[in-house]
Amino acid sequence: MNVLDSVDSPRDVKKLSADELGELCRNLRERIIEVVSKRGGHLASSLGAVELTVAIHYVFDSPTDKIIWDVGHQCYAHKMLTGRRNRFDTLRQLGGISGFPKRTESEHDAFGTGHASTAISATLGHAVGRDLQNQRHRVVSIIGDGALTGGLAYEGLNQAGDQGRDMVVILNDNEMSIARNVGAMSKYLTKLLSAPIYRRFESDVWELLGRIPSVGGRARGVVRRVKEGLQNLLVPAVLFEELGFKYYGPVDGHDLPELIKIMKQLKEVRGPVMLHVCTTKGKGYKFAEADSESYHGVGSFNPLTGASGVKKARKSYTQVFGETMIEIGEREPKLVAVTAAMPDGTGLCGFKKRFPDRFFDVGIAEAHAVTFSAGLAASGMKPVAAIYSTFLQRAFDQVIHDTALQNLNVVFAVDRAGLVGEDGPTHHGILDLSYMRQVPGMRVMVPRDEGQLRHMLWTAVCDEGGPICIRYPRGSAEGVETTSDLELLPVGAGEILADGSDLIFLAVGSCVGRCMAAREILAESGIEAGVVDARWVKPLDVDLIKDCATRTDLLITVEENSIVGGFGSAVLECLQEAGEPAAGVKRLGLPDSFVEHGSREKILERAGLSPERIAEKALEWAGGVRPVRPMARGSARRRVANK
Repeated sequence: MNVLDSVDSPRDVKKLSADELGELCRNLRERIIEVVSKRGGHLASSLGAVELTVAIHYVFDSPTDKIIWDVGHQCYAHKMLTGRRNRFDTLRQLGGISGFPKRTESEHDAFGTGHASTAISATLGHAVGRDLQNQRHRVVSIIGDGALTGGLAYEGLNQAGDQGRDMVVILNDNEMSIARNVGAMSKYLTKLLSAPIYRRFESDVWELLGRIPSVGGRARGVVRRVKEGLQNLLVPAVLFEELGFKYYGPVDGHDLPELIKIMKQLKEVRGPVMLHVCTTKGKGYKFAEADSESYHGVGSFNPLTGASGVKKARKSYTQVFGETMIEIGEREPKLVAVTAAMPDGTGLCGFKKRFPDRFFDVGIAEAHAVTFSAGLAASGMKPVAAIYSTFLQRAFDQVIHDTALQNLNVVFAVDRAGLVGEDGPTHHGILDLSYMRQVPGMRVMVPRDEGQLRHMLWTAVCDEGGPICIRYPRGSAEGVETTSDLELLPVGAGEILADGSDLIFLAVGSCVGRCMAAREILAESGIEAGVVDARWVKPLDVDLIKDCATRTDLLITVEENSIVGGFGSAVLECLQEAGEPAAGVKRLGLPDSFVEHGSREKILERAGLSPERIAEKALEWAGGVRPVRPMARGSARRRVANK
């Protein structure tokens, strides 16, 4: 019997017997593994939260009661229990359901998430709004222990305790975020689990009484109560109690009857409540339990063997970055690597192993990572802060105030720049060119391939002119040679890659290769297109841009960034300041909207940034253009630009 087939809403969950609830948990795990093995997604965290999710929907009354997930990595069971069971196989596909909670997708998604540490603040907002409108529903948030490395969680806890509103915060403690949790808070939460006196009491006394048939059963009942009292004595509850929360736990997050019993009781408790639940990330799937970090976010895989179904013909930009960091680390003893809970995701595991004293994972705390890096730079070190584009947004003030204002030599390695694919709008890095180029003193580089990435990283580490940023995309690189020695690149110098007599593409990063491919397509229609790799968004190669603009009526800028305030905008500003005509400049980039989830290829096509779409738009714009004088072929312009 597949109980899941009979569940179309949380109301159906409430009708199930204890045995059926257990079967529902098994069905949910099977379905999660089945779909994620085909579609990819966040596997281990969703598997670990199955019983917790079932208990929440059994006790609380969504959508009247508001359920708010932090990050949302663990929400797959929630989606299936709230009317999306029949669409679950469209997970993360273009036009399908999102991999994260999304308010426009379901009334059961009370708050959209995708970044960590937000749930408590959002829950308090819901609670205050409820009270001001004289409503009576409950508000529940589920936050992972990894999210407690982020300062926003404590800002929410601080005000929630002061407000005293009715709300339940469930701390899902699996000792993991994406990578193994780090920091004092992680140690604080696991104090109970590692306390020698508690462990010795639990194992020795329990085992002893179990060997005495005449007293074992009754005595164990007494010991269980003593154990609970000892647990309350040793558990790290003081912090939460002092912040104004009534603390309960820790509780076995896979004991469904106990979870339901406790949640029913807590539903009636007034004021802010913290329920500490311990779960196993990857629960029920042996490969994910054994290696929850690797199975946190996965592509397609064989569910029987756990083997990845994703073929990687070429190294990724992230891998090349990590290898180059080790190479530079051998030469430069002051090089330091900083990441925010992403040692593997940013390619720094090798650097960590080779230079453990020069590697720092600060947890899910991007703002701290940036200011920490600024402090390292002020002390004379050479920090490289490797942070995903979408997460660096969370530290924008620290980029400005703590780094750029003091002109500190921090290198920002901005991974996952541009469209990342199935994770969708919460994870697309579509704004970094716009927000980084507006920071005074910031320099911004964009490599077209992995060879350029290596040289740009070396240039950035050797540079002492203040903060500098390198942004590069997710996924496979271009397959160019990376064995050559590292080179210092001239600051602000673009590079002419191809001549053209009809129009000129001025591109950066991943769009350079697509423009070269578009050039071949245009040639079939008799259009000769030139291609320039600008390489720098700030400072721009002013002379090269002016030269291009004066020799053609059609200069097309192409970027994998928002069309608002990015590279194309910088080119227009440059020409206006230089007194050059800008009427012939057309811009291609991502739309001024949040881009939906789907495969990277499909959403690039939809955004007009595939080679075919670039060529199509160029052909449309090329009608009636006059020929241009040939550009001089050659390597990069060897000079320092003046903008």
